[in-house]
Formats: sequence, C-alpha cells, structure tokens
Amino acid sequence: MDPVEVVPAPGTPRYVRPGTRGQHTEMVPLTAGDGLPLTLLHVTRSDGIAPGRGPVLLLHGSGVRAEVFRPPLPHTLADALLADGFDVWLLNWRASIDLRPVAWTLDEAAAYDLPAAVRAILDATGADTLKVFAHCQGSTSLTIAAISGLVPEVTTIVSNAVSLHPVLPAWSRVKILALAPTIRRLSPALSPRWGYRTEGWFSRVLRAGVNLSHRECDNPVCAMVSFVYGSGRPALWSHANLDDQTHDWIRGEFAGAPMTFFAQMRESVRAGHLVPTGAVPGIVPDLTSAPRTDARFVLLAGEDNRCFLPASQQRSFEHFDRLAPGRHVLHRIRGYGHLDVIFGVNAWRDTYPLIVSELRG
Repeated sequence: MDPVEVVPAPGTPRYVRPGTRGQHTEMVPLTAGDGLPLTLLHVTRSDGIAPGRGPVLLLHGSGVRAEVFRPPLPHTLADALLADGFDVWLLNWRASIDLRPVAWTLDEAAAYDLPAAVRAILDATGADTLKVFAHCQGSTSLTIAAISGLVPEVTTIVSNAVSLHPVLPAWSRVKILALAPTIRRLSPALSPRWGYRTEGWFSRVLRAGVNLSHRECDNPVCAMVSFVYGSGRPALWSHANLDDQTHDWIRGEFAGAPMTFFAQMRESVRAGHLVPTGAVPGIVPDLTSAPRTDARFVLLAGEDNRCFLPASQQRSFEHFDRLAPGRHVLHRIRGYGHLDVIFGVNAWRDTYPLIVSELRG
C-alpha cells in the first residue's frame, strides 16, 4: 500500500507510516480523565470530499490498537465508513499497544477514556451526538460507561462479540477461573507477543506449552492469541477467513493485557454479567440495572466465536429487550468468529454492509 502521511495536531511531531490508500489521518493527543495520555486518529478521505454524516467512533479491544480497523486489505471497515459519508475517529484507549502499558480495568476506561474521547470529538466536529462501533473490551467498557450514564451523547452502539454478559467456552472458563489467579502471581500481564519475543522465564515456559498444543499454523502469535483470549485452533478467527497477508500482519498487532483486566473479567464471568471493581467513581454498582442512557444497542455475534460465545450477545440482547422492548437489535453472523468480523478477507461483503447500515439507521 502507498504510504499515507499522518498529520498530527499542532505542536506535535510529524511522522509518516504505511497506511490505507485514499485516507488522510490526523493524530490528536488526548488526555483521559485521570491524566493518562491517549490518542485519537481522525481519518478523512484524501480526495477532500467532506463527510456528509456525523461522527463515528471506533473502539478496539484489549491488547491491540486502533489500527485493527485498518488491516492490509484492499477495503477496510474505515474505508466502508468513509465511503458512506461518516466522519471517522479511532481511539487508542488505555488498552492500546501504541501507548505506554498500564495496569488498567474496564471501569477506568469507561470513566476516564471514553467520556474524554466523546467530548473531544464533539468539540472538534461541532456535532451534538455521535455513534460508536465497539469491539470486545472496547464494547464492554463502553457498555459500562453507557449504563452508568457517562456518555449520554452516544446514540447508537454497534457492539461486536460481547457487551454486558461474558459467556466463555468451557476451557476458557477453566483458564480464567482457576488459572488466572496463579498466573497473576507469576506475571503482571499475558501477551500474545511472547510468541516471538519472550520476557522472562514464565513467558518462555508458557510459549513452549502453547507451541506444543497449538500446531494449527506456523504463526506463533496466532497460537498465543488463541491461548490468551479463547478456546480453539485458532480461537479468534477462522483461517479460511484470513488471507495470507493479514495472517502475517497480526504478528505485530498484539501485545500484553494486564492481569488487573483479567481479574475483573474473572469476577464478571463468575457472576454472569459485568461486575464493577468498586474502585472508580461514577460507575453504577449494579450494571444489570436500567441503563442511564437512551442509546440503541446493536449486538453482533459471530456464530463461530471461540473467545466469547454467541450466547454472550444473545443474553445481553434479551436483557436490553426486556427493559426496552423492540428498541435493540441482535445479529448472529454465520461463518464468522471474533476478529474476522473486522478483518476477514470477505468482510467487505459479509459484515461491513451490516455495520454501516446499523450505524446509518
């Protein structure tokens, strides 16, 4: 792909990175509510055509970064949204591998990162409201923020994979309920990057074990991702849905997630729904209570997801539908799992039109 110049906000250094054809990207520094530095990427069309629709914010999951929405494909989700006239913004929140690693929780992201990003985008665009496409832990943190009434300007939430009810495969439940406490004593984080770059004896032992049990491909990061985040070979996508270039690209797109996150997810899996840590002001203590938001939830569930089972979004839809009958929507997508919904080779045909349509509606 041709190099695309990324123009930072005034006062920050200029740099160039490989990017997607036809896009112009501005990096906007952002400070979270607790002072943590974040970044927003404002993506526009390089042909100068102004967006005809309002702003949309894209939220990545844990241990990846905003570039997950711009894989090395001819047509990405960012492209699809730009083509439909949206003003596209990508947030590197505290889980991003492009930022300094911190021991974060979903509550901190919900209370400090997401409200700051929403306000910054609305200030920059002059819009009163915005819509969000959120993946995985970007979705759970946004769900916490929305239910707690912290992002009232968000009118539509298109959530992929999981929102309020994390339901795991059996082996994943064993790992998070039984193994995570021991792992936390041995390491502050788990990282798929250990597939090619270990960090001490524990990471070397874990990599050796994963390599013995995951022989489905020769990409060590693909194997480590499956162990860290799911149950399957592989767990987060089908190899049939990824082209060779994307499968190779993922080697550099995953790094660590802190055990503080896994600890909160462990309690949430045990409870059957998201559970706050109780350590962050502004988060409602019971996240199953009536949401303090008017946002419409559009829940996407890949039928083949081996990270969070489709029952996760099914239960969340049933919960939200009981509270506001007929307002929310569930789509169960055949032939897709977790992240191939975003960077599958045929996602431009199979999943992007659905996402764009729901954000447009």
